[in-house]
Amino acid sequence: MTRKSEWHVLTLVTLALTAFGIVMVYSATSASAAIGGANPMSYLERQGTYAVLGLALMLVASRFDYRRLRALAPVLILVALGGCAAVLVIAQPVNGARRWIGFGPASFQPSELAKLALAVWIAAYLAKREPPHSLRELWRPIGVLVGLFSILILLEPDLGTTIAITVMVGAVLLVAGTPLATLSGALGISAFLGVAAVWVEPYRRARVFSFLNPWHDAQGAGFQMVQAQIGLGSGGIFGDGLGQGVQKIHYLPEAHTDMIFAVIGEELGLVGAAALILAYAAFAWAGMKVALECKDPFGKRLAAGVTTLVVGQAAINLAAVLGLAPLTGIPLPFVSYGGSSLVVELVAVGILLNIAGSGRRAAAEMPDRSRRNGRSRPARARGGGRVAPPRRARDVRRVAGSR
Repeated sequence: MTRKSEWHVLTLVTLALTAFGIVMVYSATSASAAIGGANPMSYLERQGTYAVLGLALMLVASRFDYRRLRALAPVLILVALGGCAAVLVIAQPVNGARRWIGFGPASFQPSELAKLALAVWIAAYLAKREPPHSLRELWRPIGVLVGLFSILILLEPDLGTTIAITVMVGAVLLVAGTPLATLSGALGISAFLGVAAVWVEPYRRARVFSFLNPWHDAQGAGFQMVQAQIGLGSGGIFGDGLGQGVQKIHYLPEAHTDMIFAVIGEELGLVGAAALILAYAAFAWAGMKVALECKDPFGKRLAAGVTTLVVGQAAINLAAVLGLAPLTGIPLPFVSYGGSSLVVELVAVGILLNIAGSGRRAAAEMPDRSRRNGRSRPARARGGGRVAPPRRARDVRRVAGSR
């Protein structure tokens, strides 16, 4: 089967962003590591290892029939719930948060798996049922499950992942045909709960107030946003050159993770930053085209969820670095340093590639619902008799020549 243009766009954009991310992680970490007497190649080696593992799993996922994920959806949900609960108990705090479970030299972030597991489960649930037409229908079981994950993730604490999950669920519900009035009501409730979650935590309130006026406390709560704006502004049109940035050297906090876009703007300028944004726009176009053209209800909803996970996180991260939204701690997909996020994102792209390659054939391969074995019904005459054999060419000529 000939692969369509969106399949190639998804593949090329993903590979390009992953390779670009490895380069930028090295650029953002090597100078400060060398000044501090550490190994300048350490982050490069780890990110490269995660990328190789993620690309291998992406290849496997792209050849694994995505329809089989429907049966695995409950298992994925249980594993993700167990991981999000376990991380609150056994994880060691890092910067005041319990988000990673250590496995020797490596670590895993269960909330990253939770995003993909929820996308698979909600797509499977809505593929065989009518979309919710009221808040009561939406509440059970989708609202209960999303709320349970949100509570566990907020306890880590991690507001950014909770926002990403909410955006993804909203996109899947929209594609499934949920009325806009129901979605608007759910969005209003989510926004109210989000404001409450921000207000009860002092550091979140400080982030919101620093977003409104970061220069008011440039050495305190607004320090990170101010340094990001300085880096973006100093890059100009073409940037200072790859590896020549200054903000990443003990000025810009989390330069290799949440704020790596500021490093890109400083070193590659407006041209590099615009090219990166265009890459995510191309990914969004290709992913949504796959979702709209997919004939399988499960594949359509899953493609929309995966695309929104990637593009939504990118939009939230870019908005925060540019000063258009408060900082939430969401990494830039494929580019920021992080093993769990990179591996899970590449697996999600592999699933999306499988949908792009086989989702259009779902209508021709739709099983007969009246048969218990799920196989297609063989051709039979309506009266129950045998199917008439095809006419011979001589018989056709005889009929055509008669009056």
